[in-house]
Amino acid sequence: MKHNLLDTKDYIVFAIYFVIVAAYGLYIYNKKKSASTGSKDYFLAEGSLTWWAIGASLIASNISAEQFIGMSGSGFKMGLAIATYEWMGALTLVIVAVFFIPVYLKNKIATMPQFLHQRYNGTVAMIMAVFWLLLYVVVNLTSILYLGALAVSSISGFDLTFCMYAIAAFAILITLGGMKVIGYTDVIQVFFLILGGLATTYLALNLVSTHYGTSGVFEGYSLMTSKASEHFQMILKPDNENYIDLPGLSVLVGGMWIVNLNYWGCNQYITQRALGADLKTARGGLLFAAFLKLLMPIIVVLPGIAAYVLYKDGAFQSEMMQDGSVNPDRAYPVLLNLLPAGLKGLSFAALTAAVVASLAGKANSIATIFTLDIYKKVLKTDASEKDLVFTGKIAVVVAMVLGVLIAPHLGIDKKGGFQYIQEYTGFVSPGIFAMFILGFFWKRSTSNAALFATIGGFGLSLLLKFLPGMVDLSFLSGIGFSVKTAAGIYEIPFLDRMGIVFVFCILGMVLISLTEYRKGVANPKGLEIDSSMFKTTPGFAVGALIIVGLLVALYGIYW
Repeated sequence: MKHNLLDTKDYIVFAIYFVIVAAYGLYIYNKKKSASTGSKDYFLAEGSLTWWAIGASLIASNISAEQFIGMSGSGFKMGLAIATYEWMGALTLVIVAVFFIPVYLKNKIATMPQFLHQRYNGTVAMIMAVFWLLLYVVVNLTSILYLGALAVSSISGFDLTFCMYAIAAFAILITLGGMKVIGYTDVIQVFFLILGGLATTYLALNLVSTHYGTSGVFEGYSLMTSKASEHFQMILKPDNENYIDLPGLSVLVGGMWIVNLNYWGCNQYITQRALGADLKTARGGLLFAAFLKLLMPIIVVLPGIAAYVLYKDGAFQSEMMQDGSVNPDRAYPVLLNLLPAGLKGLSFAALTAAVVASLAGKANSIATIFTLDIYKKVLKTDASEKDLVFTGKIAVVVAMVLGVLIAPHLGIDKKGGFQYIQEYTGFVSPGIFAMFILGFFWKRSTSNAALFATIGGFGLSLLLKFLPGMVDLSFLSGIGFSVKTAAGIYEIPFLDRMGIVFVFCILGMVLISLTEYRKGVANPKGLEIDSSMFKTTPGFAVGALIIVGLLVALYGIYW
C-alpha cells in the first residue's frame, strides 16, 4: 500500500476547520467577555453553557489520540471487547448525572480539592491538589500531546517535534479564552471529530468489502464478523490472550465500574464542564454525552478490526510493523493514509480536533486547580478576581510548556497506548473513588480514613502489580482472579486488581472511621444532601431508559 501524505485539497479542508474553530472561539470570547470577568466565569463558564455545549465538550475532552489511535489499536489486537470502556461509560454518565452532580451543585463545588476540603479537611485537599496537578501534567497532558503529535506526524509527514509545538500552541489559544470558549468551540470540534471519524470507518468497511470482491459498508461489516468472529465478543474467556486486559465479567460487575465512575464522576477534567450550570442543564449535557458515547466504538474500534481483517489476509504487512513486530497502534494512521484527497483532510482535522480539545480541557483543569486550590489558598490568599484569571492563564502556558518538554520522553509499552494509560491510571483510581463515594454517602467517613484510601490504595496497587514476580499466584486462577501470561507467570488482571484494592480501601476507611468514633477523636464534615436532590425529570428518565435498553441489546448481541 502506498503511503499518502496530505494533498493540497487536504490542506484546504484542514485550513477551513482551523479558521472556523478560531473564528467561532473569537466570536464567543468577544460576545461573552463583557458579561463577567470573574474567576468562576473564566474557569467554569458559570451559567453560560447550554446542555448541548456541555455534552459536546465532555466528549471532545474525552476522545483524543488515545481513543483514535490507542483504542483502534486495541480493536486490531482484541476486537470489539475494548468498546466496553465506551458503552459502560455511557451508563456511568447517567449514574453521575443522577447521583454525583446534584451533590456538587448543591454544595457549590468548583474543584475536586474544594470538595475534599469541604468534606474532609485542608490537608487531604492540598495533598490531592498537588497529586492531581502532577498526574494531569506528567501523565495525562503529556500522553495526549505525545500520542496526538505522533498520529498527526505519521499522517501529515511533518516532524514530530513541530507537530507537538503546533498542537500545543493551538490548544493554548483556545484555553486562554476560558471555559466558555472551550465549551462552545468543542461543539465544532465534536462535529469534525464525528464526521471525520465516520468517514474513516466508512472507508475501512468499504476496503474490506472490495478486498473480498464485493462492495458496500454492510457487506464489509458482514465479512468482518465472519472472517474475525473472535473479534466480536464483548465478554472474553480466560483462555483468550487478551483476558489479562479485559477479564470476562469484570467489565460488567468488577473493576470497570471503578475506572468509569472515577473518571466521569471524580475528575476535575470532566466534571468541570457541568459545575457551572444548573442541575437540569448539567444533567441534560451528561445524557447527551452518554448517547454520543454509544456511537464512539463505530468511530474508534471498527476501523481497527477492519485493519486486522485486512492484515490477516495479507494487506498492510509492512505498514503495521515497527521494530520487527506488529504495532497495533499503527492501524488507524495506516487507514487514514489510504483516504482520498479532501476526505483525508477531513479525518486529519477530526483527529487534530480531538487532540486539541482534550489538551484545552486538561490545561484548563490544571489551571483551575492550581489557581483556586493552591495559589488562592496558600500563595496569595488576598488575590483579586483579576489576579486569579491572570494566574490561570499563566498556569495554562506553563503546563503546556512542561507537557512539550516531558512528552518526548514518554514511554509506552507493547500493551498499546490506550491500555497503557488505563492500567497506570488504575494505580490511583480505587483509592480516590473510595474516598469520594464514602465522602458522598457516609457521614462518618473521616479525613484520616481518606488519607489511608489514597496512600494505602496506591501502595496495595503497586504490591499486587509486582507480587507475581515474587509469589506463586496460581491458586487464584480457580476463582478467576489470575491468568497465566506468555512468560508463564500468573498475574492478576488490572481490572480485577482495581476491584480488590477498592474493597480494601472501603474496608480500611470504615474500620479507621469507626475506630476514631469509638475513641472520640472523629470530627467528620457532612455534606448537604437530601433525597429530593436525586429526583429526575420525565424527559431525563426516558433518555436514561433508552440508553439502558440499547446497552442490554448490544451486550445481548455481542456477548
